Amino acid sequence: MSDALPDHRRLGRELGLFDTDPLIGAGLPYWLPDGAVVRHTLEEYIREAERRAGYRHVYSPVLGKRELYEISGHWDHYSDDMYPPMRLGAEEVVLRPSLCPHHALIYRSRSHSYRELPLRIAELGGMHRAELSGVLGGLTRVRAIQLNDAHIFCTLDQAVQEARAALELIARAYADLGIEAVRHRLSLPGEGGKDVADPELWRRATVLLREVLDASGLEYEEAEGEAAFYGPKIDVQIADPAGRESTLSTVQIDFHQPARFDLHYIGADGAKHRPVMVHRSIIGSVERAVAHLIEAHAGAFPAWLAPVQLVVLPVAEEQVEQAAAVVREAVALGLRAELAGPDQGSLGARIRAARLVPYQAVIGAREAAAGLAAVRLRDGRRPGELPVPELLSQIAGRVAERGTALWE
Repeated sequence: MSDALPDHRRLGRELGLFDTDPLIGAGLPYWLPDGAVVRHTLEEYIREAERRAGYRHVYSPVLGKRELYEISGHWDHYSDDMYPPMRLGAEEVVLRPSLCPHHALIYRSRSHSYRELPLRIAELGGMHRAELSGVLGGLTRVRAIQLNDAHIFCTLDQAVQEARAALELIARAYADLGIEAVRHRLSLPGEGGKDVADPELWRRATVLLREVLDASGLEYEEAEGEAAFYGPKIDVQIADPAGRESTLSTVQIDFHQPARFDLHYIGADGAKHRPVMVHRSIIGSVERAVAHLIEAHAGAFPAWLAPVQLVVLPVAEEQVEQAAAVVREAVALGLRAELAGPDQGSLGARIRAARLVPYQAVIGAREAAAGLAAVRLRDGRRPGELPVPELLSQIAGRVAERGTALWE
């Protein structure tokens, strides 16, 4: 690979992570096996982090009636970025550009008491946006998106704490993924923008988000014209190796959608009250998150996220059988391990080919006789010869802890 700045489009193809085909269409990448491993592992990590934080996961369809998006306000404010309606008999349905209207209906489908709140609903769901061909690029701007999305339905008194907890989830995920936030931005409406009309709701949401940021101790900047059409938001900004910024994660406090969908809960006084809706996304779209991870790590993913975590390298044909047994033991422990035998070239060539794999275990005649493996780490360190069970236990422990450290 060249010494140029990491570019996820080039690396994605060189490392066999994703690709495109004109017959599928622009902005519609497909995931190859190694890329699918990264995506699946990332999705499972997010689901588990959300589960531990008290979220309940749902599924909702990628289609909705046009009327749904008229109620939510997307049709009036966002239709230029939506696919044209499809007529089904007397109805018109569209590919959804957002998950929040579906989650509002899921909340509305049952009555709720104040004792149930906050109610946290999460989904890794598909959505579609009709991006112009000129802005499409790799995984960062696509037309079919898998979004890590969640909506918290809560009382007004709970909104600030829920938004703060969302920022803490984002910070923890960034640490585990090796992602750095370059700044936090409070995105506000612009002059003459496409925002909703109730200035009092905007003011209340803005006051609460400032409280969230101040209480979190985060430095932030305010940016006019960057808000969603239904309310202000906190954007967590990242930068690619060339310094270009983009938004990966968001937290929003929304009074608009609960009113549009007439959401309510029964309070302690027995009366109906309007909930607040906190929108939050830990990693934004899976596509953009993986694109950033590819570039941030130049393809050398954290060990828990790597497509292959351990490669076992027998020096000669005589050690292939024992090396294969090590691979089987590793796989039984839940590790992603592969054998790179002498049929794939010299030992040096195989080591170079596996340079992005976090752990290499070399087995020569002496190691095979003693049940050992000579350990090499991706960063150049050589912890020495270890008994195979100890090595696999070390790797499994590192993977289970997540994070970016390769060794103790």
